[in-house]
Amino acid sequence: MATSLLLPIYPQSPRRSLARSYRWYPVRTGSKPVSLTVTKAQTSGGDGEESIVIVGAGIGGLATAVSLHRLGVRSVVLEQAESLRTGGTSLTLFKNGWRVLDAISVGPQLRTQFLEIEGMVVKNGDGRELRSFTFKDEDQSQEVRAVERRVLLETLASQLPPETIKFSSKLKTIKTNANGDTQLELEDGSKLLANIVIGCDGIRSKVATWMGFSEPRYVGHCAFRGLGFYPEGQPFQNKVNYIYGRGLRAGYVPVSSTKVYWFVCFNRPSLGPKITDPAILKIEAKELVSIWPKDLQDLIDLTPDETISRTPLVDRWLWPGVSPTASKGRVVLVGDAWHPMTPNLGQGACCALEDSVVLANKLAGAIKGGSESVEEAMESYGSEMVSGIPADGTRKSSWSTSAVGQSSCVFR
Repeated sequence: MATSLLLPIYPQSPRRSLARSYRWYPVRTGSKPVSLTVTKAQTSGGDGEESIVIVGAGIGGLATAVSLHRLGVRSVVLEQAESLRTGGTSLTLFKNGWRVLDAISVGPQLRTQFLEIEGMVVKNGDGRELRSFTFKDEDQSQEVRAVERRVLLETLASQLPPETIKFSSKLKTIKTNANGDTQLELEDGSKLLANIVIGCDGIRSKVATWMGFSEPRYVGHCAFRGLGFYPEGQPFQNKVNYIYGRGLRAGYVPVSSTKVYWFVCFNRPSLGPKITDPAILKIEAKELVSIWPKDLQDLIDLTPDETISRTPLVDRWLWPGVSPTASKGRVVLVGDAWHPMTPNLGQGACCALEDSVVLANKLAGAIKGGSESVEEAMESYGSEMVSGIPADGTRKSSWSTSAVGQSSCVFR
């Protein structure tokens, strides 16, 4: 079977191995979906044992599992929800994110579903244009598309073997033993003993807390977000539209021929009460932009209830030499669990995807007998993803052998 992966396969060697045996799977390069089976973690009669356990079935967790699978390495993904958490709206992927998706062979099928965004228009609240540009003028190799989170998660999950994802598996506690293995206790009382743990459990990561990371910091503003639906076809050009006001900004971007993602971000010194009623959320969002272009208000009205939300925005600054490192023993972090960032950077999902493919690359090499131990591979991953950010704010990673590894991901 011919392979077309960008990820290198490392040669096996007897020099290094983990104490426990691994089951190897052939590298799969086709795009045929695998059915997703809903299973729960079950460990009767003592601790269950797994070589690699990924905590969290979000974008980072599933991309890491797929990357490992493509390299012939089995993993198990623990997800606290009863099924994939496919709610929410969309996320914007730039060229670095698409190159990862191409590397794990899901890029082509996603591209057919989402529009390529040509550029950006920035206006003030009166509708006066402040700036406009095309992405290709700024960078000829740039590729920008807004992707529905639900579709991305389902596409990634479909690439995994059945029963890889264990649902209703909420992490409760973490302990390590003298051998360096990690015991994960779940809320239902079951336990798993893992050689390697990869924390992909988001901004409120229990794995990150156990490793000594601080809670993410509220940055002083909240955002309404939604996905407008135009059954007869949406009327907008393929551009990001930004509107700026005092203490307020909003934007919208076409996702497909019938869907448009929008947001309204506003300053707020404290979090305030949590509101989930879609009707109230729509009213509050429209009040904020009541004197702005009517297109934005119509877009809010055309938003299905299940896609609208209001969330506080948070981040975590990583200080070299002060903040904990990305790994501790054989436990490592990926994506928002490690470096949550605000959505205005446009790189949260892209950076999680890059993390996943670089970490998988390094772990596969260590597991299959490369020159590094698992611990060294994790340390190398952490150092590369942080120190690989030069002064211009781009990230250069070893998974790519040319300029295709560059991105605009900045760890704040």
